[in-house]
Amino acid sequence: MSIKTAIKDVTDRIAARSELSRRDYLDRLDKMAAQGVHRTALSCGNLAHGFAACGPSDKAALAGDTALNLGIITSYNDMLSAHQPYEDYPARIKAAAKEIGAVAQVAGGVPAMCDGVTQGQTGMDLSLFSRDVIAMAAAVGLSHNMFDAAVFLGICDKIVPGLAIAALTFGHIPAIFVPAGPMTTGLPNDEKSRIRQLFMEGKVGRAELLEAESKSYHGPGTCTFYGTANSNQMLMEIMGLHLPGASFVNPGTPLRDALTRAATHRALSITAQGNDYTPVGHVVDEKAIVNGLVGLLATGGSTNHTMHIIAIANAAGLRVTWDDMSALSDQVPLLARVYPNGLADVNHFHAAGGMGFLIRELLDAGYLHDDVSTVWGKGLEAYTREARYIDETLSFEPAPTTSGNPKVLTTAAEPFARTGGLKLLSGNLGKSVIKISAVKAENRLVEAPARIFHTQQGLIDAFKAGELTSDFIAVVRFQGPRAVGMPELHKLTPTLGILQDRGLKVALVTDGRMSGASGKVPAAIHMTPEAADGGPISKIREGDMLRLDAEAGTLTFLGDEHAFLARTPATENLEHEHFGMGRELFAGFRRLVGTADRGASVFA
Repeated sequence: MSIKTAIKDVTDRIAARSELSRRDYLDRLDKMAAQGVHRTALSCGNLAHGFAACGPSDKAALAGDTALNLGIITSYNDMLSAHQPYEDYPARIKAAAKEIGAVAQVAGGVPAMCDGVTQGQTGMDLSLFSRDVIAMAAAVGLSHNMFDAAVFLGICDKIVPGLAIAALTFGHIPAIFVPAGPMTTGLPNDEKSRIRQLFMEGKVGRAELLEAESKSYHGPGTCTFYGTANSNQMLMEIMGLHLPGASFVNPGTPLRDALTRAATHRALSITAQGNDYTPVGHVVDEKAIVNGLVGLLATGGSTNHTMHIIAIANAAGLRVTWDDMSALSDQVPLLARVYPNGLADVNHFHAAGGMGFLIRELLDAGYLHDDVSTVWGKGLEAYTREARYIDETLSFEPAPTTSGNPKVLTTAAEPFARTGGLKLLSGNLGKSVIKISAVKAENRLVEAPARIFHTQQGLIDAFKAGELTSDFIAVVRFQGPRAVGMPELHKLTPTLGILQDRGLKVALVTDGRMSGASGKVPAAIHMTPEAADGGPISKIREGDMLRLDAEAGTLTFLGDEHAFLARTPATENLEHEHFGMGRELFAGFRRLVGTADRGASVFA
């Protein structure tokens, strides 16, 4: 299976750009590996603290030189559906470790917030920053240096990227990500969206809206649309950090439990004490990162990963850019139609052939690197399989060769689109990204006057007041990471969708984020430089003509460019946006955070 030249070229550019930083990273990793786990080097007092709460057999094992100890980093809480299933995972993992003479300990917990709960609320300003908090919290747990390997229990938007950053910071030990799976299918996504729009138009009340939402989000597991949470799972599997076929198995099933047990055994079999040492820092290289990007594009995944993958790669000494993503998007076909890019949910995707089918199609067509290390062994070909649990035996069988639903999952030979679902936009307004996989072709070009808003509520109020009756491009600024933490503006989706359905040409331009479920309205997001840094978005005035062309990859101010760029940037007093719901604690983050095209990270 030979890799396509265009894919190899991007991979080679990342490798060349990252030569020094990657070498430094691997040198640090190898020095840590050579030092080994220091349980036996700890003072008696140190070690006694480390196993004080263990049972007698675990204490005896950890006091010796050879017993393996598995660290568990968990994002469990019982308020959020995606993380509630993790409640009994530590007990299951400890039991599985004991089966092979090892010990497992919960090394630490990390916060897990839900963008669905905080959408449109002040707490959303903490959302993106929570990724880096999670990375630091996981690092604190692993810093005790008691562990030969680690398993990471996390699933949703910022949790998995944060855990991945932490895992790569401790890249000298093996790491396996253990998902909990999606909830079963509830109210169809198109019906949920219909009710939301009716509510915005005042045609149904709050009771009807809450009933629809409750039927959509109805049980344990991730939300079933293809947003950031489920893009996370795709990413971990295609990068070789899950077990094959693990991503989309529902919680509370025998197969889910069998995969968790197998992940425990596998993590303990690839430590430095064995013959198959697989430190995670060597698993995640430039080829694995490109595989992840290809998977994101081929499935129309979350726009949030245009930042998260950059931050994850950076933790491994790899320098990835939006230009890399754009170059891949021009080559990678769209093979999945999962809401908001279609009507199906991830359960339908999984039933149609899921990750095994997708990976085989992309591998056979030359879009993925097969010559990679994974937690399951050498080569990505092992991930062209699906997990099955029959007669109390876990097996990995070849994925179906024919899609179970060609409207949901198709072949590389007959893709839904010849190019990927994400695009880079550039022009005299700066750089931004757009998700076009759910945007109809006739809506991908919008040339219209700007309407300026400094909050998403301001746009919604204008809609309710009947002020939005002609074509416009909404500019919602001072939403970037330095300004307020870069909240998602998904609350705008129903409003803009209604206006588009009424026949208006509408688009969104913002230095904030949209949900991983960005939908049918063209939205240029993550605008860089942001308004708080005096970027061109801060110079747009009410009524300025703008042109967003998603096909051409451009976003421009139309008019005298020299005069435009000479304008004094608009300013906004944001002090009132920096207090309440914990936002005052993140002042340091707002000062340190980097730009969106560099991952919006406080670490680099």
